[in-house]
Amino acid sequence: MAFSLNKVMLIGNLGQDAEHRFTTNNVSVTSFSLATTHSYKGKDGNWVNETTWHNIVAFSLSDYFKENLKKGKKFYVEGRLNKREYTDKDGVKKYFTDVVTDKLIPLDSRDGSDFSSNDSSNNVRESIESTKEDDDLPF
Repeated sequence: MAFSLNKVMLIGNLGQDAEHRFTTNNVSVTSFSLATTHSYKGKDGNWVNETTWHNIVAFSLSDYFKENLKKGKKFYVEGRLNKREYTDKDGVKKYFTDVVTDKLIPLDSRDGSDFSSNDSSNNVRESIESTKEDDDLPF
C-alpha cells in the first residue's frame, strides 16, 4: 500500500453564517467559508495582508455548531482536501476544492460564552470527532 497524506489545518474567521441542508440519505451537511490571512512585506517595505477564502464542509454536526457557526467567529478547522467538479447549464466544467472537516473547535466568542475551558473544548472536540462513520475505522 502506498503512503499518502491529505491533511489541512486552518485557523480563521467565518465569512458568513453557515448553511445547513440534508442529503438524499438524510445526512446533515453544513457548509461555510473561512478566511485566513497571510501577511508579508511588499517591495515598498509596507505590510500587505493577503486573505484566502476556504470552502468548508462538515457532516452530521451537533446542534451546538449549527447555532454557533456565525459570521466573524474564529474557528480551528482540521480536515482533508476534496476536489469536486460539475458541468454548468452552459456546458462549462467548474472545479471546486473543499475542506471536509475532521475536527472543528471554536476559538473565541462574540456572545460572551467561554470556549476556553477544558470542559467545553473537550465536549466540542468529542462532538465533531464522534460524527465520523464507523466505516472509516481501519479495524
